[in-house]
Amino acid sequence: MDVHEPAPGRGKGELEAEILAALRAAAPRALTPGEVQERVDDRLAYTTVVTALTRMHDKGLLERAKRGRAFAYTAAADDSGLTARTMRRTLERGSDREAVLTRFVDELSDADEEFLRRLFDGK
Repeated sequence: MDVHEPAPGRGKGELEAEILAALRAAAPRALTPGEVQERVDDRLAYTTVVTALTRMHDKGLLERAKRGRAFAYTAAADDSGLTARTMRRTLERGSDREAVLTRFVDELSDADEEFLRRLFDGK
């Protein structure tokens, strides 16, 4: 196996999910790329881990702070927060916000629609 590639069998997004799980398990402590590598898969190349962490930070999934010569990373939010951020970014990329929101609401279950109504009503 080439040490610069993810372990065989990892699908798209699986490395990100594994990294998020490792960071959440370490919370509130931030992890350096080397620490992430040890916790996720020490067969991964350090550069692969750094690239994944950088991309995840750029997507808003992670926060980072300088620790020595490297950055140390933490998850930016829990699962609900990350999903909400993804939904917001998707909405912001759309060309017709109103159409996207209308379609979203049209496709909600009755229970989800009622829940949103209660949220908007402040109940």
